[in-house]
Amino acid sequence: MHGNTRMAKALEAAAAAAEIQRGYFRANLEVEIKADKTPVTVADVESEGAIREVLTSAFPDDGFYGEETGSSAMDADYVWLVDPLDGTKSFVRGYPFFSVQIALLHAGEIVLGVSNAPLFDEIAHAEKGAGAFINGAAAHISDVGSVADASLSLGNTHSIARTPAWQRLGELVAESSRIRGYGDFYHYHLLAAGRIDAVIESDVNILDIAALSLLVTEAGGIFTDLQGQSVTLGTTSVLAANRQLHGVIFERLNGST
Repeated sequence: MHGNTRMAKALEAAAAAAEIQRGYFRANLEVEIKADKTPVTVADVESEGAIREVLTSAFPDDGFYGEETGSSAMDADYVWLVDPLDGTKSFVRGYPFFSVQIALLHAGEIVLGVSNAPLFDEIAHAEKGAGAFINGAAAHISDVGSVADASLSLGNTHSIARTPAWQRLGELVAESSRIRGYGDFYHYHLLAAGRIDAVIESDVNILDIAALSLLVTEAGGIFTDLQGQSVTLGTTSVLAANRQLHGVIFERLNGST
């Protein structure tokens, strides 16, 4: 069983990283730009160090794939997927949409996820088959059934903006009840809790969304990429929604209707 011990350590590791981030927030940190044009700070690096120390000390045979320190033992039975500070751009600009993301792969399947948002005092966790929880309360997806009644949130949309789906997305925006762009971890927490109804993003990586994908599915939702495929290590886009809306939005975005 991957269960309680690994979940306890994932929560402990995320809490350690969150404490580091609280200490550095709005401290005018020096920002470096990595080769992939994304920013990194000492808070990112120290957070990943704290997470790695907790998890590898407890589970030395597990693999580890971190945003800052790369991957090791990816063929292990269990592999940790870690974005120590998801939302670095928010962090360095001084607004609170950043979090610690830790997920666990077992035989290639995401079985555990923790999303700790330090400035929101919000900790979400999920384990496959055991439900989703936010600050200890069970999270359940909404049952809003139509686009006209739905609250949609858009995240990174650079890629979709360059495709024919952009116009179709615009039609969904025009038709929806409410449109927002909460971004990063936050709209997935809202989605899992039934407070919004769908999330669309076209530019993510697996470390951003692994834990959140399990949170949404364990809350009763559907989480795929924009092509309707299940989440894998190579996933770069998201269509996440409740069970009534996912298929409707998928068909609309892909010109099927």
